[in-house]
Amino acid sequence: MQRARSTAPILMAEDDPDDRLLAEEAWQEARIDNPLEFVENGEELLAYLRREGTFAGRDPAPQPALILLDLNMPRMNGRQVLEELKADPTLRHIPVVVLTTSTAEEDILRSYDLGVSSFVAKPVTFDALVKVLRAIGTYWLEIVELPGG
Repeated sequence: MQRARSTAPILMAEDDPDDRLLAEEAWQEARIDNPLEFVENGEELLAYLRREGTFAGRDPAPQPALILLDLNMPRMNGRQVLEELKADPTLRHIPVVVLTTSTAEEDILRSYDLGVSSFVAKPVTFDALVKVLRAIGTYWLEIVELPGG
C-alpha cells in the first residue's frame, strides 16, 4: 500500500479481545501505515477523543483520521456513540465506518440516519478481513479528502 497522506491513528472500538487481535493482525497484513489503536466500548471511545479519564494525561496527538465502530458493545453501544459524536461540533467531522457482524436492514438504516460515513459487514475469514481493511485504508486514507489535510 502506498504511504498514507496522514499518519494519524485509526481508532477501532471493539469489545471482543479475539476480534481485536484478529483486526490487528489483518491491519499489519494489509500494510496500512497508520497506527491502529483500540478502545473496548463506546464510553472509552468518547473518553479517548475528549482526552478524559484514563486518556486525560495523553499527549495531544492528532485526532484519529477514521473511527472503525462496532455496533454491539457493552456500556455504550455504537448507535449511542454515533449520536454523541455527531452532536459534538469538535468531533462530528471524524469519519466513522461501522464495522460489525450485523447485516440487519434496521441497523444499516439507523446507522446512516445517525450520520455514519459507511457501513461494512465484518467478514468471517481472515483473508476477507485483510481485503476489507485494505480497501477501507485505501479509500479513507488515500483517496478522499479529509479535514485537516
